[in-house]
Amino acid sequence: MDAVFRFALRLSGSRDQAEDLVQDTFLRAYRAWDQYTPGTQCRSWLFTICRNLYLRRRERGQRHDEIVSENVDKSSGPFEVVNPVWVKAVEADPEGSFFDSIVDEEVLDRIRQLPEDYRTAVILSDLEGFTYQEIADLTGVPVGTVKSRLFRGRRILQKALYDYAVSMGYVSPPAGEIEE
Repeated sequence: MDAVFRFALRLSGSRDQAEDLVQDTFLRAYRAWDQYTPGTQCRSWLFTICRNLYLRRRERGQRHDEIVSENVDKSSGPFEVVNPVWVKAVEADPEGSFFDSIVDEEVLDRIRQLPEDYRTAVILSDLEGFTYQEIADLTGVPVGTVKSRLFRGRRILQKALYDYAVSMGYVSPPAGEIEE
């Protein structure tokens, strides 16, 4: 359950949404237990359910936003219409103290900024420890695509975090950039 929660948290970026995703994931898994194939990775099955729920909700939210924006006339009155789907909840500790001890907020922020396909591959591989094949099964893409997404996602992170890594002393700057 903790692994599914961490995955849901990374996908959604919100503790409340992640909790809802986990609850719905386990409810759907319970209802569909007869569809589970004994001897296969239950964890992968749960991650697949969670990811599909997240994608469906996001798609529904986008369609809802489009419909609302088409139907709301902003000049119709003195009150501003605020759609809760557009408002992002800001939490003091969105990832929980567990991840604070492993990866700091700057790295997590850069992971959140990755395009979704790359972010999902990086989270499943580097944070959750899934194999290429398991990620391919979870996301429904070939193993080669998983490898490509991981390579590109890691490359984006490497470029985005280079200056940060130098400032934190994780990486030494090239000889020509050393300040005295």
